[in-house]
Amino acid sequence: MRTHIVRASYAIVLLLALAYGYDFASVRARVKAQKPGDPFDVLTFPHLLAIPLKGNKVDYELDAQAPMESDPCIHSLFPHYGYTPCWYVLRKSKNPTQMMIVFP
Repeated sequence: MRTHIVRASYAIVLLLALAYGYDFASVRARVKAQKPGDPFDVLTFPHLLAIPLKGNKVDYELDAQAPMESDPCIHSLFPHYGYTPCWYVLRKSKNPTQMMIVFP
């Protein structure tokens, strides 16, 4: 039984390494093709704040100081060249920033 678990874990590690290698080669090929901004992108989205109110209610408001937020990203499955994947940035953009009211 233990050998099956070890083999399965080796297979998972090998599959993840192959997926990362293929993804890196794909990004590198798109960078070398020199199409303007092909693997790289900048996503702009509204910066929402989630402000708690009485009665366990939440008020969503647009941030007055920085209403729009921009994040650079890369179109890939894994992060490369220090950029976050665009699918992760899109997912993160849909979550408002949780605020906490602290009384003195």
